[in-house]
Amino acid sequence: MFCDSSFSFQKDYHFEYTECDSTGSRWRVAIPNSAVDCSGLPDPVRGKECTFSCASGEYLEMKNQVCSKCVEGTYSLGSGIKFDEWDELPAGFSNVATFMDTVVGPSDSRPDGCNNSSWLPRGNYIESNRDDCTVSLIYAVHLKKSGYVFFEYQYVDNNIFFEFFIQNDQCQEMDATTDKWVKLTDNGEWGSHSVMLKSGTNILYWRTTGILMGSKAVKPVLVKNITIEGVAYTSECFPCKPGTFSNKPGSFNCQMCPRNTYSEKGAKECIRCKEDSQFSEEGASECVDRPPCTTKDYFQIHTPCDEEGKTQIMYKWIEPKICREDLTDAIRLPPSGEKKDCPPCNPGFYNNGSSSCHPCPPGTFSDGTKECKSCPAGTEPALGFEYKWWNVLPTNMKTSCFNVGNSKCDGMNGWEVAGDHIRSGAGGSDNDYLILNLHIPGFKPPTSMTGATGSELGRITFVFETLCSADCVLYFMVDINRKSTNVVESWGGTKEKQAYTHVIFKNATFTFTWAFQRTNQGQDNRRLINDVVKIYSISATNAVDGVAASCRACALGSEQSGSSCVPCPPGHYIEKETNQCKECPADTYLSIHQVYGKEACIPCGPGSKSTQDHSLCYSDCFFYHEKENQSLHYDFRNLSSVGSLMNGPSFTSKGTKYFHFFNISLCGHEGRKMALCTNNISDFTVKEMVTGSDDLNLVGAFVCQSTIIPSESKGFRAALSSQSIILADTFLGVTVEASLQNVNIKEDMFPVSPSQVPDVHFFYKSSTATTSCINGRSTAVKMRCNPMRPGAGVISVPSKCPAGTCDGCTFYFLWESAEACPLCTEHDFHEIEGACKRGLQEILYVWNEPKWCIKGIALPEKKLSTCETVDFWLKVGAGVGAFTAVLLVALTCYFWKKNQKLEYKYSKLVMTTNSKECELPAADSCAIMEGEDNEEDVVYSNKQSLLGKLKSLATKVQKD
Repeated sequence: MFCDSSFSFQKDYHFEYTECDSTGSRWRVAIPNSAVDCSGLPDPVRGKECTFSCASGEYLEMKNQVCSKCVEGTYSLGSGIKFDEWDELPAGFSNVATFMDTVVGPSDSRPDGCNNSSWLPRGNYIESNRDDCTVSLIYAVHLKKSGYVFFEYQYVDNNIFFEFFIQNDQCQEMDATTDKWVKLTDNGEWGSHSVMLKSGTNILYWRTTGILMGSKAVKPVLVKNITIEGVAYTSECFPCKPGTFSNKPGSFNCQMCPRNTYSEKGAKECIRCKEDSQFSEEGASECVDRPPCTTKDYFQIHTPCDEEGKTQIMYKWIEPKICREDLTDAIRLPPSGEKKDCPPCNPGFYNNGSSSCHPCPPGTFSDGTKECKSCPAGTEPALGFEYKWWNVLPTNMKTSCFNVGNSKCDGMNGWEVAGDHIRSGAGGSDNDYLILNLHIPGFKPPTSMTGATGSELGRITFVFETLCSADCVLYFMVDINRKSTNVVESWGGTKEKQAYTHVIFKNATFTFTWAFQRTNQGQDNRRLINDVVKIYSISATNAVDGVAASCRACALGSEQSGSSCVPCPPGHYIEKETNQCKECPADTYLSIHQVYGKEACIPCGPGSKSTQDHSLCYSDCFFYHEKENQSLHYDFRNLSSVGSLMNGPSFTSKGTKYFHFFNISLCGHEGRKMALCTNNISDFTVKEMVTGSDDLNLVGAFVCQSTIIPSESKGFRAALSSQSIILADTFLGVTVEASLQNVNIKEDMFPVSPSQVPDVHFFYKSSTATTSCINGRSTAVKMRCNPMRPGAGVISVPSKCPAGTCDGCTFYFLWESAEACPLCTEHDFHEIEGACKRGLQEILYVWNEPKWCIKGIALPEKKLSTCETVDFWLKVGAGVGAFTAVLLVALTCYFWKKNQKLEYKYSKLVMTTNSKECELPAADSCAIMEGEDNEEDVVYSNKQSLLGKLKSLATKVQKD
């Protein structure tokens, strides 16, 4: 078959350019279409230079190699391409889902893998996966000159890591890390991101990784309107997508069809719907029949108070009205209710006889039911806001509506006033964000008190409830100085009536936002209109532009008169009797809520002291304890630098590896919170950052926690830190007991200490309540003496609670270190005496073993004392022995002589008895008679030896 170049250009073949050669030249060649086999193609001709491009609204007509304007119904970026239609994945895009690269969790934790995870086209945008897989949306483009890529996105959930990066054709990353991480956006709002591209082949990656720590699914990332500039030319114009049109040649974009019109693909104009029976939203591709009106199509309002002080309930159709009243099963708009007395004004406001409430003038107060009165002398207005009556929306509040898919709901009120509460409105569809904003230009303490750095300046409290049948969520968000809105707390599903308080520590401009979404599933109807949130009251203390419902005592100056007040210095309270400023006693801190009377000075906890301005209590790292008449002194200054603990690993439901990273600021630093935790940075131990930053990705506390995703877990180039939370921002005290102010340590959490000295417990708490911890979080750090752990020692968590907590509210840490031992005293050593050498004896001092102390007193130096040698004691012993021998001999002789006299008298008595047998014996006595010589000599018939005498004496004594 021969190809007819005059007829078959569009049918049998097409033109393309060859790659540019080294001289920058290229050729235009004819390429047969895939289904055609023909010969006789046109010869190659020299093409346009490689840097050539057409202007916006034009395309390169390859046959003649000239730029021509796009016809009506089409558009062109000239040297760029745009993707704004996501009914299906456009040609050139691909999805790649990966699981963990190298780390695998428990086998039963990854049932399905990531085979079904992908980016999903949703019409006007593309949506990321909702699980904890890593999914990349990839597009490759070849640029002849440098250009850029631009896209719009929604990224509201920090449980997802969203990164955009570029690789060249050698798979080398070309972008700086500052361009890689995409910033979070406010709920319902679209942000934009752009990155410069270099010439050559660029591979674009939109990559998301969900981190599922619990059962709650993440909110996906949405991307739309991807534009790439820098291609050399486009050889055709793009048709306008359905719902848009271009009505003149040479258009570089297409316009949106207005409401109640529609268009098909490549339209030159929009077609109107049948006015009475059909309708369409802005940018619609078709018209739909108007349904019959139901109760979901109207809402009620309370009219403003009239001159008679009356209000009534009225009903209005939700605009734009899309339903029909003339159908048989349609309902009509209910009639207005009866007029009733208006509710009173909110505290700090008054009604001057008009139909509205007005704020009380400066220096005056009102409870809302009476006229404003001036504060008495010695008092000042207690400024703030308290909204508990909702007849009209306050002037510093506004309501709006945002749609996920950018469907317009701006004309609708997101919230509706309802007398004693304000409630979520109907919105345009169930997945709309219904927004309520409260703007306060600043917070400051009362006039009679100057706030200390880091102390509480005010608080905002609101009472609410939610009634839901689906997956509704209420978000409470805070914006500081109009920089970025961050979610502080959220509540999902039905919640009973409850109060929530957020504490303010910085005098800045705040915008508080309540955002309610009935469901995050994509849909365009209002089936869940009965799912609502009600807020009954909102109060803010110490607001700069606030009004007063009452007055409070203030400090009087020495030269003042009337009702003027002077500010008290930091740490001073107002004395009741004199209304003068008095400094709080030592080791007490001043309450922000009460500055009147000495009771406003709250004692610090045990083992703690107050700062110089009495703004807070802290530990100076010294602790004293009495034990069994022994004083124990502890010095924790060497542990005052921030201690860190990386605990884990843990795994998500699909096996994603993560760690819990804790920072602990134990003591010292004048009470400054030195523990820092950050989000979305690779170096999570950076210390150069300072607390008090406006960046809410950085939190400073006594104890904080971050979730760390290691680099090998998801293929990241560095470890990532996210979900930073404050575990403790208030110091309670230090004691050896296991409990303090409702903070208890369960003794079975840690193994029993082998130490002979008691453990020391540091107690902290967090002032911020959460849905799971209504009283805030608390932290207990047990300091244990361990001489085998020198320096900073080792921090651990209980084996029963590997995340540091078993209930998510009370956290336990064990810090073992030699620096946690008490200071050494004289009870911790003993002396040892050496041998006596040459009249001198050496005395040494050694520590008791095991040694349970550190630093303190040092061992005394060894000392010498005089002593006697062994020769001297030998002489003394010999002398004593000789004296003892002489004494024994003398005693022996004495008792022997005495015994001989007794024998003589006995023998004489026997002889007398034998000679006169018939006569009675005369009385005799052993005693010496008068005139008898007591020294009478005794004559023995047989003379015995000394040994014999001793033997005889012994025998006689035994017989007697």
